[in-house]
Amino acid sequence: MTHTETAAWTGGVNSLGFAKSPADTRVVAAMSGGVDSSVVAAMLKAEGYDVIGITLQLYDHGAAVEKKGSCCAGQDIHDARNVADQIGIPHYVLDYESRFREQVMEDFADTYLAGSTPIPCIRCNQTVKFSDLLRTAKELGADCLATGHYIRRTEGKDGPELHRAADASRDQSYFLFATTREQLAYIRFPLGGLPKTQVRELADKFNLPVAAKPDSQDICFVPDGSYAKVVEKIRPGSGRGGDIVHLDGRVLGQHAGVIHYTIGQRRGLNVAVGEPLFVVKIDAPTRRVIVGPREALMTSGLLLEELNWLGAGSLESAADAGAPVLVRVRSTQPPVPARLGWQGDIPVIWFDQPEEGVARGQAAVLYDPEDGTRIFGGGFILRTIPADQRVVAA
Repeated sequence: MTHTETAAWTGGVNSLGFAKSPADTRVVAAMSGGVDSSVVAAMLKAEGYDVIGITLQLYDHGAAVEKKGSCCAGQDIHDARNVADQIGIPHYVLDYESRFREQVMEDFADTYLAGSTPIPCIRCNQTVKFSDLLRTAKELGADCLATGHYIRRTEGKDGPELHRAADASRDQSYFLFATTREQLAYIRFPLGGLPKTQVRELADKFNLPVAAKPDSQDICFVPDGSYAKVVEKIRPGSGRGGDIVHLDGRVLGQHAGVIHYTIGQRRGLNVAVGEPLFVVKIDAPTRRVIVGPREALMTSGLLLEELNWLGAGSLESAADAGAPVLVRVRSTQPPVPARLGWQGDIPVIWFDQPEEGVARGQAAVLYDPEDGTRIFGGGFILRTIPADQRVVAA
């Protein structure tokens, strides 16, 4: 039985992998108010599962950016409640605003202020959705937590595995690499094998009130794309200026705060020296933005922190052996060949070919080089190693 069918259960293992009927299987559906999570709740209800919908109230747009919006705030909560009423399931709203601010928004601001480039969606999955919400689901007696993420969970010979979504254009594995083995045993991703077009068709089939709702494109608490404005709101006085310095030591100009810059940035430097210049390093303690030619962006390796390993065997044995992996350092680019290793006692990734414009604080997600779909885990980029050396960058 698939998630798009409503056939009666005839024994054995149900579609979520439990050896009991859907009616005897309680599922907490994380409902954000969008199309994807709404379809998940509707599908599971149609299959006969005991579904409870939960929506997290994460923040107030007005408090975050002095602008009213919808995502994760009032309108989305209203939409999720309407969907729950439509399909006939209980629905609860949990106030996680303080937790979200501390673990996601403040981390976002502090990471920028440290000269790194944060990914708040990963932190949200780590701390709020797959930690606090998962714990709440267990307290409600649920057999599992189901979400609307586009990623596949499969049963392997050594337990559940995480794989890229069937619809490559919707794959969210870059944002879910930090899912632990314990979490993976409990979470289900019913949309992992479906294309987005079919999900939209299911929303119409179930007559969901959010069927025509557009997908959110922004970080939820940065609806207008102004990262610097949010950082300054969370950390007043953070927009202190400093020098724009060439790699050769020349001071080329002034900037209005390191929070306005990321590695690889070319536009908005407002300096002219007759050659294209890119941000190659952000020295947060001295408030210096360091620029140089494009070749200075090339990186031969990455040192990782908070590495979550989901591959076969142990991380130690894989790194000791220099195991080959595919690694993705930006969500919008395909994985590239690399090898695991060590730099002292810190895990390191060595690219087969140098990569350009890799930013500290971003994620490096590891995949199985044999099939390209299984996620071996990943970590956050602690430091980069320049293409012309195999020592830790200063």
